Amino acid sequence: MIKTIIAVVSTVSILFLVILLNVTTPVSAGPLGILVIFIFAYLSLLGIITFSSYAVSKVTARLSRAFIPRKPIGVLSFRQSYYYSTVIALGPIMLVGLQSVRTVDIYEIILIIVFLVIGCLYVSRRIG
Repeated sequence: MIKTIIAVVSTVSILFLVILLNVTTPVSAGPLGILVIFIFAYLSLLGIITFSSYAVSKVTARLSRAFIPRKPIGVLSFRQSYYYSTVIALGPIMLVGLQSVRTVDIYEIILIIVFLVIGCLYVSRRIG
């Protein structure tokens, strides 16, 4: 059920994002339009990262069974993959938001990476 919801929401948000980026300009969209673009970009990335991380987890688990027969790496459930991707999808959105305000230096990139690591650690503690 959650797979279909995420797939549909992600697909619809990608379509709306493409339409909005082709139809409007930042000046004509205004603040609300830019907020909607950020929301659609986040939802699109959320779906893409969720399905990608779930697929990579399955492939990694299968390969680990071949190379580490005693204690292979387990597969992330789709729900766990979704929880991690809710945090990870914020990274590119924060970078774009910072880029729109000023230039992004290594300091800002390190801060965003630290934020994402702390968020993933929090998710891993809440799941486990």
